[in-house]
Amino acid sequence: MYGDATNWNEDEYRESILKEREIQTRTVFRTAWAPNPNPDAFVVASSDGTLAFHSMSSLVSQSAAFGYSKGEDFMVAVPEGMVRAHEGPAYDVKFYGEDEDALLLSCGDDGRVRGWKWRDFADSTENHVKPLLELTNPQHKGPWGALSPMPEINAISVDPQSGSVYTAAGDSCAYCWDMESGKIKMIFKGHSDYLHSLVSRSSASQILTGSEDGTARIWDCKTGKCIKVIGCQEKKSRFRISSMALDESESWLACGQGKNIAVWNLPASECVSTISSPAHVQDVMFDEKQILSVGAEPLLRRFDLNGALLSQIQCAPSSAFSVSLHPTGVSFLSLSQHVVAVGGYGGLVDVISQFGSHLCTFRSSSL
Repeated sequence: MYGDATNWNEDEYRESILKEREIQTRTVFRTAWAPNPNPDAFVVASSDGTLAFHSMSSLVSQSAAFGYSKGEDFMVAVPEGMVRAHEGPAYDVKFYGEDEDALLLSCGDDGRVRGWKWRDFADSTENHVKPLLELTNPQHKGPWGALSPMPEINAISVDPQSGSVYTAAGDSCAYCWDMESGKIKMIFKGHSDYLHSLVSRSSASQILTGSEDGTARIWDCKTGKCIKVIGCQEKKSRFRISSMALDESESWLACGQGKNIAVWNLPASECVSTISSPAHVQDVMFDEKQILSVGAEPLLRRFDLNGALLSQIQCAPSSAFSVSLHPTGVSFLSLSQHVVAVGGYGGLVDVISQFGSHLCTFRSSSL
């Protein structure tokens, strides 16, 4: 009636409970689709500091074999490759380059940017691929020569044309790094609180940064000076700039701030619309002349530039932190479809087609 406790192992039971709790509380902070020769692959950056590499073909096969007989709500996907990238959460991941020689870059709470050759990372069967690149945030000197804690790096943007990588840091500064030497070329100072996001506008030699201080700033990369401040600077009414995105022409900017998305025409220096959302916005991106957004709710929303809601799709994470669109489309069931990966709380990733169907939903496993 009560079961056989003869072989009961309390230590194993406790370990299994802690492992399950760890999986349930992990958060996917960023997903990024890979360049050739792995066009159906993407990388997941998580709160446990890992980078996991998944392929759509493998995920679809695992999904087909997954059963719900054990009461499991989502499958735990086995990645093609994984590495412990950071001590503490991994907040962002980007590709530097567009072919098999591209570098996979990540940043995290430990104040470092690490880079791997994508081909080596994708081909490796081990979980200890050594990075080729490591950039470390500077620590600031205080009284009697004491050093400040290492400021975290919350976002990365790349500009291969100038050989630069830009980072948004927890010390209220953005940094420009030279990829050849691994040294800082320029520091952008002006925000009064830590940075959440940044994007590179290479056509104008500019970067744009979003901060906890409630403002977005446009910076001249040649001089390091701020040329425009966007947003309310009054402490009582400000919300942090949580996310930023540029369209392909680099003429339109979307800023997630609180429960709003501000849409800016940059050549005209004009805010053309403010889009209201029921929940706090946590990531935005452009799909041609439309805006995708996710936030503190299990929904993927699509708007036009004037703020009209075009669609909303239920997604698996109860709170989503990342939305990424495949740049060219993934072949699925003999069709090439534009697909979006949404990542968030619970270590969940939901891959959704342009037609709104869920191609696969999974928990990214941990080391």
